[in-house]
Amino acid sequence: MGNINPSLLHIGSTLGAVFMALMVIFIRLKASERPVTLRKIWIPPLGMSTGFAMFVVPEVRFPWWWAVLAFIAGWFIFAYPLIRSTKFEERDGLIYAQRSKSFAFILLGLLLIRTILHEFINRYVSVPQSGGLFFILAFGMILHWRVFMYKRYTLMSPPQERIPQPRG
Repeated sequence: MGNINPSLLHIGSTLGAVFMALMVIFIRLKASERPVTLRKIWIPPLGMSTGFAMFVVPEVRFPWWWAVLAFIAGWFIFAYPLIRSTKFEERDGLIYAQRSKSFAFILLGLLLIRTILHEFINRYVSVPQSGGLFFILAFGMILHWRVFMYKRYTLMSPPQERIPQPRG
């Protein structure tokens, strides 16, 4: 991975994760003031999917079964608290995400668990590989959460609201 010191790379990735967690908390708290839309549900996993380009770099690659295990852990374990804390409510014919008092604590708890796991896994794989593994874990978590949100949203919204309207 070039001449980057692995210790600095590790510190940088941890600080980056803390920054991202704080940004997500801030964005989610502000999002509860605006109605939920299909676009707002699907943009995060679609935007995040561009991160798979990191696997073009050989130093980030690892066996496929590691990726499958990371995705499954994200899908089944790490998504669960987010799913449990996400509730919708209808106001004035629009659907809003209810502000959860526990959401910030859940995200910080997930960050703490991630950091501890990162310390353990970094003993066995390189920093770029652990970054790739945790990206896949996070993608599985976000994708499952957003699939849940989509299902819940479509149950609550009238069918005519689900049909995309032309811009004009």
